[in-house]
Amino acid sequence: MKFSEMPYTRPDLDALRRAAETAVAALDSATSAQAQLEAYRAYETAAATTQTMCSLCEIRHTIDTRDPFYEAEQDYLDEVSPQMEELDQQVSRALLRSPFRAELSEALGKLLFTNLEIQVRSFDPVLLPLMQEENKLTSAYQKLYASAMVEFDGKTMPLPKLGPYKESPDRAVRRAAYETEGRFFDAHQEELDDLFDKLVKNRTQQAKLLGHDNYLRLGYDRLGRNCYGPKDVEAFRDQIAQDMVPIVARVKADQAARLGLGGLKLYDDPMLFPDGNAKPFGTPDEILAAGRAMYEALSPETAEFGRFLFDNELLDVLSKDGKAPGGYCTDLPDYQAPFIFSNFNGTSGDVDVLTHEAGHAFAAYRAFRKGYPRKLQSPTMESCECHSMSMEFLTQDYHASFFGPATAKYELGHCEDALIFIPYGCMVDEFQTRVYENPDWTPAQRNAFWLELEKKYRPWLDLEGLPFYGRGAGWQRQLHVYLYPLYYIDYCMAQVVAFQFWMASLRDRADAWRRYLAFVDQAGTATFEGLVETAGLRLPYAPGAIKAIGRQILQWIDENPL
Repeated sequence: MKFSEMPYTRPDLDALRRAAETAVAALDSATSAQAQLEAYRAYETAAATTQTMCSLCEIRHTIDTRDPFYEAEQDYLDEVSPQMEELDQQVSRALLRSPFRAELSEALGKLLFTNLEIQVRSFDPVLLPLMQEENKLTSAYQKLYASAMVEFDGKTMPLPKLGPYKESPDRAVRRAAYETEGRFFDAHQEELDDLFDKLVKNRTQQAKLLGHDNYLRLGYDRLGRNCYGPKDVEAFRDQIAQDMVPIVARVKADQAARLGLGGLKLYDDPMLFPDGNAKPFGTPDEILAAGRAMYEALSPETAEFGRFLFDNELLDVLSKDGKAPGGYCTDLPDYQAPFIFSNFNGTSGDVDVLTHEAGHAFAAYRAFRKGYPRKLQSPTMESCECHSMSMEFLTQDYHASFFGPATAKYELGHCEDALIFIPYGCMVDEFQTRVYENPDWTPAQRNAFWLELEKKYRPWLDLEGLPFYGRGAGWQRQLHVYLYPLYYIDYCMAQVVAFQFWMASLRDRADAWRRYLAFVDQAGTATFEGLVETAGLRLPYAPGAIKAIGRQILQWIDENPL
């Protein structure tokens, strides 16, 4: 069914409650594993419909945050979604106390029970009011960001449309674009500080009600991390600071030399080439058509997926007034369909959307057709980001369809950009970690710590008194800090895995695709560590991994100069 034809009805909380109560009663009274399986699957059907309606609302609300109907529906869902989670928890707890756990593990997968144990320890009904407040705060941040309209180049535009100006070959234009963006955030400084302060204190209070000292353990549990913890992430960040930052510093020195600059200002950071970064040619519709042709040719699996995606209008990628910023991929379980949301802005990022978010969508499409239980259709988030970031590289044979004679420039820029991102992502994670360890920090203390981290992870950049950025508040434009606490490190670890898939593809395209497809097709039936190891790759936080992988990437850069 086409997306435009999918009907939305407000999720019926009472009906879901009845389905959960029926499932719990049946699970507790069942005299066989088969009876329990039937009860659980009946509840999963009802829960999938609820999830479908929630996703439809989210998509249509973020496509136009000014639509009063979907704004009201999103407000309602923000209010009731914690209650939906409570019902889900009741069913999970009934499943966990089953006397037939061995048989259920055989049918549903052993990892499902590990994940359920993590899920149930991250929730208690006493948290409901705080969770509702948290939802309202994150929605307020999104609405504020989406409302941003700025005057630039004689036009009124939403913030994402500053993207091309921030990559202009004219340095003065780049600086002006950053200043314009910064002035918006400065104008809303008090509101942004207040929203984040409330979010930190809210999440900390939730954690303390569950017996934790701070939010970190609860945050990891809510991300479902089932094979590594904060110490592993800290070890990974340490490797990045020690072994990756010097490599990136060399790459940034090359960039400064290409640009003819003695040093890089913040507004020089995304400008990789003096004549401008590679840009896709053609209209947005032509870019989408090239994307469809790419997936038709890449493999039989992606051809089937691409036809389903495009024929059913399962993407909305053009930036427009009132549209929420950023990009995401979400699922519509009742239709066994993913949906891609983004904001095209005329930069190479438009192509990255067609590979990155489509990597998520491809994995979801495959998982739906494998028939996995709902809670195993997706792995943990760092593994999901491996799906997307690896797809960015594994589509390399088709980049010329978008960039033509600028393909080599795009590929060098894409590699450098991916490499440069990793220290920044670690900076975001260390910032959040310390903030949740110190929930009483003032806005000034948070900003001061962000500036410290700039020197640790991006010492090549000069913020040069820019508005907003110069006072250490640049983290406030990163949606994940407000919306998805502690998530950002997933991108960094996934990028390390994606680099390894890419290196493998340079040696043997067919073998790399086979390994990638096997990684994707396991969905959530294996841990991140299990997925990486069975693909024959190194774990990002394994000792020495970053030094070895970083050297390979630097060697490729040196062997492929423009």
